[in-house]
Amino acid sequence: MIKFKAVKYEKAFERLAKSRFRSRFHLKCADKRYIAEKGLATIRRHCEDFVRKNLAPQFPPNDGRQTPMRGHPVFIAQHATATCCRSCLEKWWKIPQGTIIPDTRIKGIVDFLMAWIEKEYGENKEDSVINSLPCKDEKML
Repeated sequence: MIKFKAVKYEKAFERLAKSRFRSRFHLKCADKRYIAEKGLATIRRHCEDFVRKNLAPQFPPNDGRQTPMRGHPVFIAQHATATCCRSCLEKWWKIPQGTIIPDTRIKGIVDFLMAWIEKEYGENKEDSVINSLPCKDEKML
């Protein structure tokens, strides 16, 4: 990651941490296990697919209700980073509703989501590497 982006993300993470709603989202053991099994490259592809299908269109289907609260690490990241719907994108990141999100902006959203996922995933590396241990939240995925 480029140093400029790391600083930019850190300020954004600090801003999100001040939100009681956003700051309650964290990857659970099952999410980390899923990342360990699939790999970050696959998670990134899922992330880009979700953003392209559910956020990038001018009028996304089911906007405001398109991102589940659980079931995939990217969904958790989207809620934690206020990239879950067009309303949140506009409120937090000044990306206007009713416009198609261009590829460069999609890449930025995906990079930001992946930075959050990598940060969460790396905070307790032991949990994410040791796949044989049972998770308390096993039923999540």
